[in-house]
Amino acid sequence: MPYTGDVAVGGPADVRELPGLSITKVAVGSFENNAYLLRCTATGDLLLIDAASEAERLLELIGDGRLTRIVTTHRHQDHWGALEAVVEATKAPVSAHPLDAGTLPVPVADEVDEGDEIRFGEVTLKVIHLKGHTPGSIALLYDGGGALADAPHVFTGDSLFPGGVGNTWGNKENFESLIGDVESKIFGRLPDDTWVYPGHGKDTTLGVERPHLGEWRERGW
Repeated sequence: MPYTGDVAVGGPADVRELPGLSITKVAVGSFENNAYLLRCTATGDLLLIDAASEAERLLELIGDGRLTRIVTTHRHQDHWGALEAVVEATKAPVSAHPLDAGTLPVPVADEVDEGDEIRFGEVTLKVIHLKGHTPGSIALLYDGGGALADAPHVFTGDSLFPGGVGNTWGNKENFESLIGDVESKIFGRLPDDTWVYPGHGKDTTLGVERPHLGEWRERGW
């Protein structure tokens, strides 16, 4: 079956095969979080984005593979509810932005910021800091070093969804920061065919969302 990105809690994962990278998307927990297990196809090394919930389910997906890193996109508990259990089982180090790292239930081995790179196997992910949903929210970009025949792929946590940016709970300053970062660092740098993998719900592309940026600014959320 072709990849759609449409997953539901309790349902099967969806798998996408890219040049050099396999992406497994699964929905977990009462907040219907997305967790993404990435595998370097050259070496088999694994990286998990957001150990959100249902540790047993995540560990089942990891199986006997070598989990080399867990990246937490931001500090909210629904995105790290299974973190402690997965770290205990795998001993994988954790990466997060320094502004959110101190709120996590385990030590952060690798604090990452705008422009940093996270490597596992032969895969490199680029860190994008998107301040607003939380102070230390990050996205992760996979573009194959610019050599992908396929479009770029970006994992946005709760900073960008189909239909808008993440919740800033009516805080104008946080909203202006988040939408400014999303406009300049995501839409301003990446092409329309960039695939977006959010922290909840369905995937989208920048081309689908770009015409609505003005509407998002006007409504203020």
